[in-house]
Amino acid sequence: MSAEMEVYEVTLRTSPTPRAGTYCMMRVTLIGVRGESLPTSLDHEWQHLTPGSVCVIIVKTEKPVGPVLMVRLRLESRPGFPDHDWHCQSVEVSARAGGQADVFPCNKWLRTSDGNIELRNWSRIKELQTKRQHFRWCVFAEGVPSCVDLSSLQALGPNFSYTRKSPGMEMQYLRGFAERIEAWSSFEELRTLFTFNARDNSTAKFVQAHWSEDSFFGYQCLNGCNPLVLKQIHSIPPNLPVTSDMLRPFLPEGSSLELEMERGTLFLLDYEVVEGVPANKINGKQQYLAVPLCLLHYSQQGELKPIAIQLQQTPGPQNPVFVPSDPEPDWLLAKVWVRCVDFQCHQLISHFLYTHLLGEVYCTATLRQLPEVHPLYQVLMPHVRTTLQINILARTSLLAPGGVFDKSIACGLEGITVLLRRGTEQLRYSALCVPEDLSHRGVGALPINYYSQDALRVWNALHRFVVAWVELYYPSDSNVQQDTELQMWIQEIFTHGALGQKCTGFPQAFQAKMELSKFVTMVIFSCSALHSAVNFSQLDFNLWMPNCPAAMSHPPPQAKGKLTREDLLLILPPVNVTCSVLTTLTLLSQPSLDYVPLGHYGEPHFSSGAPQRLVEALQTELRAIGNEIAERNSKLVLPYPYLSPDHIENCVAI
Repeated sequence: MSAEMEVYEVTLRTSPTPRAGTYCMMRVTLIGVRGESLPTSLDHEWQHLTPGSVCVIIVKTEKPVGPVLMVRLRLESRPGFPDHDWHCQSVEVSARAGGQADVFPCNKWLRTSDGNIELRNWSRIKELQTKRQHFRWCVFAEGVPSCVDLSSLQALGPNFSYTRKSPGMEMQYLRGFAERIEAWSSFEELRTLFTFNARDNSTAKFVQAHWSEDSFFGYQCLNGCNPLVLKQIHSIPPNLPVTSDMLRPFLPEGSSLELEMERGTLFLLDYEVVEGVPANKINGKQQYLAVPLCLLHYSQQGELKPIAIQLQQTPGPQNPVFVPSDPEPDWLLAKVWVRCVDFQCHQLISHFLYTHLLGEVYCTATLRQLPEVHPLYQVLMPHVRTTLQINILARTSLLAPGGVFDKSIACGLEGITVLLRRGTEQLRYSALCVPEDLSHRGVGALPINYYSQDALRVWNALHRFVVAWVELYYPSDSNVQQDTELQMWIQEIFTHGALGQKCTGFPQAFQAKMELSKFVTMVIFSCSALHSAVNFSQLDFNLWMPNCPAAMSHPPPQAKGKLTREDLLLILPPVNVTCSVLTTLTLLSQPSLDYVPLGHYGEPHFSSGAPQRLVEALQTELRAIGNEIAERNSKLVLPYPYLSPDHIENCVAI
């Protein structure tokens, strides 16, 4: 052996997933500070890149290359064999003369068409340059958070696409109604559709039995699909002309509006964000939107009930205030109008904007600004990776011409962009941070608010985990301030998520570890727990369509006493629209068979040392939370399961 020759042992680790292996040939080149080796091939007579395999290549250099800074991999087709992609977990390089192995993380799919793939453990610049060229920003709509400039899953590539194992929902009883554009003929006909589709859904059956009750209306404001709107008030809005005399029958005996506000028992739903949103045409017929104000009271019996509803923001003789003592059809229709408008706000703001669109911003900024070895990349990517695929699919199907929003939902395609823009204008960072949100809205202490109880538990567990994770890598606040990659990351989120609006409260930079920990907790919670609460509850509360109609075909009433209960069927969505929406919600409301629960990480850097101990502590705490929720739910007539950690997906994947 030449005195100058160096010998290295290169270990190729294939990921253990069943389809990670490949028949292809592998060539390895080592690049050091003084030169590079010749490409060296894996000996395929004795070793194969099978799932979970550990293959070793001996690389000999005629001249010293010095400390190895980079490993170049090249996958080449093997004659006569299929050209499968290969999922490389990592590459390790050690000098045969002794010394510790250097690990070059990979954890991605490699294709023969990629050419040379370079793995680094020192330079992050070229990695980020390459990603910025691929993951570019694009305007989704004016005044709305940006999205990634990719329009197909093929362009997304194999590392950020996935195959979802569907639970195989039975939807034959929703199909076959596409040509029925007329209204439902009777509530009995609606009940028949419901019966065939509810089957063992006990929550949906409870909703169907109680949907018209005032107490259940109030319950949904706290624990339904959209628990983010209700807020406590200490003064009546000037555009809601109610008086103590008008509402005295619905308050405790001897009390008044003023006393109830002092006691903190009055709450408001205000859908001012819908003002100016154009309504859709469905089946060629104009639809309508209201902009309601709904006043609710929390009683001494522990029930939250609506006591006044005004369906437009500007008071006047043609905009009456409906109260519970009005004729039953009038009061019921007023509540249904609120539920219809809540459906629009839930779908586009609480669900799509807060979890999907902003999740895509977090993911894209992470890919563009944080290298794969960055500790925040490692802890965030398991929670945001899948948002790119699901959002690309949403933009090309649900939100596209001919999709469900175009054909079946009141706001329609034109209204989507207007409502999202209004929602973005009113977006506040504090609304995404559970403790601040519950405190600001004054709903956290209500005993029947199971969303707030569970959200706070999960938030606190995630926050403790993130604080400990940040502590591992940032000994002091100055380390946070000096991390230029981190500062570029949050600046990009501020620019493309908050759109540079300083009034939103979104941070533009991090000065302290606690600021960073809070923000990372918010990202993880939004892309896991919040999405679970607003997504997987949808079918339960919408399967009985009158409870959450997606559209209304008559304008809001301008007078009282002119409606019968049967007239409601002419106002609610027709048969084909009902079934189209329910089909979509059925697909969206089911976790995949192989979903990853919150707090479970399969990436290599979580498998040992301090990161592994932090994950184990998080999982222990989440299990305890799940047990507490199960114990509570066992005593409830209507359980609230959506924030039990074992029901929460680790990321937005549907």
